[in-house]
Parts: sequence; C-alpha cells; structure tokens
Amino acid sequence: MGTFRKLLEPPYIDSIEWSKWHVFWVDERVVPKDHDDSNYKLAFDLFLSQVPILPGNVYAINDALSAEGAADDYETCLKHLVNSGVIAKSEASGFPKFDLQLLGMGPDGHVASLFPGHPLCKESKKWVTHILDSPKPPPERITFTFPVINSSANIALVVCGGGKADVVQRALGNSGKNEEPLPCQLVSPEGELKWFLDKAAASKL
Repeated sequence: MGTFRKLLEPPYIDSIEWSKWHVFWVDERVVPKDHDDSNYKLAFDLFLSQVPILPGNVYAINDALSAEGAADDYETCLKHLVNSGVIAKSEASGFPKFDLQLLGMGPDGHVASLFPGHPLCKESKKWVTHILDSPKPPPERITFTFPVINSSANIALVVCGGGKADVVQRALGNSGKNEEPLPCQLVSPEGELKWFLDKAAASKL
C-alpha cells in the first residue's frame, strides 16, 4: 500500500471520488487483522485509515476461519459482488474482472501467494484458494488464482530493490527463456500490464 501514499497528498486526495472505491486483497496471511503480518493491518495503517473510502467497501478476509474456510468465504463474497454488479465479469473467461490489481513480486518471482513450482499456479477453476505451506512465512494464506488475476482490466506490477534484479532480468530480459516460467511471467491480464521498477530492480536489464 506504500505505492498509494502519493494519493494522500494534495491535489490527489481531494480530487479522487473515494466513494467509488472497493478494496480487496489479492492475497492475505491467515492471521488476526491486528497482527503485524496482516496485509490488512499494513494497508489500514498506511493508507485506508487516512482516506474516506466507505468501510463497507473494504473487503478483508474473515480472520476467524481456517485458511480453507477463509478462502471459500472470500470466493463466495466475490461471487455475490459479481452477481450484484459491484465487480464486473469477464466476458472472455467468466471470472471477476477487477479494474486494477496491484501486485508485488518476491525475489523468487512469486506474485500474490503463488510460488514457483507450486501446484496452485496451475489452479484453473477456483477464484480464491488457500495455501498451508508457503515457503515465505507465515505459511497459511489465501490467494487469488491466476484466472482471476489474468481477467483484470489493468495490472500494475511494482518491484523495488536490488535483491530482485536477477529475477527481473530473467522475466523481462533475455535469460531463462528455456526454463519453467516464473509466476511473475504468468501474469497476462486481459487489459494492460505495466511493470514499475526502481533503479536497483532494473539494474540488470
């Protein structure tokens, strides 16, 4: 959510129609909302607490459920919002079509909680699924699947830091062409994909 901090400054904060915003999590750690590992807490502390987005338009996971239960509950929520017209539906895929998904990338090339070589990268039917063995702690998470990610109208993939330069080079440069694609290379939305790199992350391109 640090990516959005510029929107907290004039003239942006006063010119945005915040009432039209609906906020979701592409992935979330299955921890209490006030836990330091919670993506919700991070987003709330840095951004959501400082803008007038309607509380009912912020869709956190149910942190009282198991990972599997939380994933099923979140998918049910998304399906309700698609059926009621809050979220658009992709005519091409039938999956929800978000206006914008903001993704980061790990130094191993993972996006959301979809990790290299993990079977969830091939999930084709579920909208939201769960992972119990994330190689990056905490191990229990929920995550959008690639069909939902790739039905988006727009994706911004934001990558910072020299520790990710090698994987950026592999994803966007000329190396690794014959290797198994990294999760970040499987991001291919219906609309536009734009990479945003700092100088360190782009240093090997």
